[in-house]
Order: sequence, then C-alpha cells, then structure tokens
Amino acid sequence: MRALFWGPCLCAALGFGLPGGAQPVLTVTTDTEELGTIPMPEGQEICLRWVHSVTGGKVADCFENRAGQLMLTRSYLHDFAAGLGEVEGRGTLTPAPGGGYWITDMDEPVAENSLTLRIGSEPVGHILYAGDTMLPLSTLAPGARARLTLNAD
Repeated sequence: MRALFWGPCLCAALGFGLPGGAQPVLTVTTDTEELGTIPMPEGQEICLRWVHSVTGGKVADCFENRAGQLMLTRSYLHDFAAGLGEVEGRGTLTPAPGGGYWITDMDEPVAENSLTLRIGSEPVGHILYAGDTMLPLSTLAPGARARLTLNAD
C-alpha cells in the first residue's frame, strides 16, 4: 500500500512522470515493498539524514546522479565520536556553520548504483531529502533492511 501512495505522490507533486519512464529516479525498497521514489535527474542531490544512535548528533550522506552513476558527494558529521571521522585522502574536511563538519568532494561511485541500509527507529529518524521533498524512512519502515537504487534508464 505504501508504494502505491508515496511513489506517485512524490512524482506527481514535483510534476514528473511515474517511475519507469525516461526520468531517472531513486527507488527505495525493502525486502517486501517499495517505500517510494524520488526523481533524480542528473546533478540532483539527495541527502540521507539521521541522528547518530550513540551520540544523538546529526549525520548526513549526500548523493548525486552523475551521468547515470550514483555518487557519494559529501557527508556531515556532528563530531568525530563513535566511529565517525575523516578517512585521509577521501574528500575535504571543512567546519560547518553552526558546528560539526562537512566532508566535501568525496566523489565516490556507489557500487551497482545501490546502497543497502538498516532503517533506524523513529528516534534515529532516517529521512531522504531532495530539495523540498522528503521521504521519512523511519516512519515508513523502522528496522527494515532497505535498498536505495538509482534507476537511470
């Protein structure tokens, strides 16, 4: 039922056709259902944001469609606690306004245009953002194994 609601609503709200057309989309699926789609034309940034389950600080990973390849472009870290931090040679570390750090210029291709994650509970709050559009993963399927896939065909 969720796939029938979220996918068409998000695409229609942005004035794009439904998935499967020429428009590239980021599709979010679990083992049993589609949670939604977000249009992802070339150059579109989509960020996955959440609250770190140990420290309670904000974290984000941002992706772009670059010529049909899903690319990790930047990450936000509230601090370097609990396994968070910079990997030498992987992007540029800069302080973020208001605290925390951005690692920019990461430019890492995501293997097979697909990222698998375990969606956190409501307090973790995994949410995908693309401009004014959001897909609240932790509300839709807390605890589920999910796959984010760029369908660029």
